[in-house]
Amino acid sequence: MLLVLSEEQRLLAKAAADFVAASDSLKRLRKLRDTGAPRAYSPELFAQMAELGWTAIPFSEADGGAGLGLAEVAVLLEALGRGLVPEPYLSTVMLGGSALALGGTETQKRALLPDIIAGTKLSTLAYQERGSRYELSHVATRAERAGSAYRLSGEKIQVLDGQAADLFVISARSSGGQAERSGITLFLVPRDAPGLSITPQQRIDSRGAALVALNGVELDEASVLGGVGEGYSLLERVIDRAMVAISAEMLGTMSAAFEQTLDYLKSRVQFGVAIGSFQALKHRAARMFIEVELARSLVMAAARASDEGLPEARLLSSAAKARCSDALMLVANEAIQMHGGIGMTDEHDIGFFLKRARVAELTFGDAAFHRQRFAELSGF
Repeated sequence: MLLVLSEEQRLLAKAAADFVAASDSLKRLRKLRDTGAPRAYSPELFAQMAELGWTAIPFSEADGGAGLGLAEVAVLLEALGRGLVPEPYLSTVMLGGSALALGGTETQKRALLPDIIAGTKLSTLAYQERGSRYELSHVATRAERAGSAYRLSGEKIQVLDGQAADLFVISARSSGGQAERSGITLFLVPRDAPGLSITPQQRIDSRGAALVALNGVELDEASVLGGVGEGYSLLERVIDRAMVAISAEMLGTMSAAFEQTLDYLKSRVQFGVAIGSFQALKHRAARMFIEVELARSLVMAAARASDEGLPEARLLSSAAKARCSDALMLVANEAIQMHGGIGMTDEHDIGFFLKRARVAELTFGDAAFHRQRFAELSGF
């Protein structure tokens, strides 16, 4: 397994870094938060990302995509994570789009994927429910037969970018008990479906989410994504890929927070010398560096394993998410402490990194959950 970037990947990384720098992402994030922008991102910048071909990266050429893999997605998202870019790449491309690409019929893909790849239609995955604690099989939302159609009733929480999504991939139970893996079916539900209610939310990292309530939403057979009652395996594949993607974003976030802290240690003078010359702070900075580099190796390994179809891909996905969750929280907390009092103020940008860390840590499962999953997948 090659754990270095190819020439094409280095060019992608450079282009993404230039894009983030030109967008002045941290000032933009602050403005989006302070003005209460309803979409919580810039449609114009997301359209630019699509024009650059980034939304096409993980989709096959047959589906109109670039035919690349998670390694390229990881390169892109690391750059976006450095700038805390809020555009809905993770939700539209890696959640809703991936579910459609992996489980959709040719008819469904021809009808929906071109707009997703073009960035003109936003999609997301609505799978979490109250009390689910990251378990994909915890599905209480019901899909009951109504003649030749299905009637969906229930509620989904923490739907990423649900406030702006045009299309939802929603998990519902068509048979079986609440925690069973069998009997889960995925449905394609448009935003304007009668009976669908969306309550916008803003997370502490200033990004958008939503509560999605289904009150007798009626759908026909053409809305079923994958086989009836066979949605769990598809859901698991989608989340496994998304875990690698968000781990790469977290890698970028911790790298930027560490670099900003290092710059502060070199420039902040106390007792006539830069505080970075104090041995205790040197030791803490060295630990931060080690954690970032260990996270980098695991993210690259997880992405490569998925692209190459290796049997340990699922293990590495959980290992990467667990490591990045712990490392990002360590780096973000240390960054606030090393910045001292100014780090606690809203005027300083470093606080945005801690807020994003708190949300990303819990997305798709925290470190404890993934250590347990790693153990179970390993046969313990």
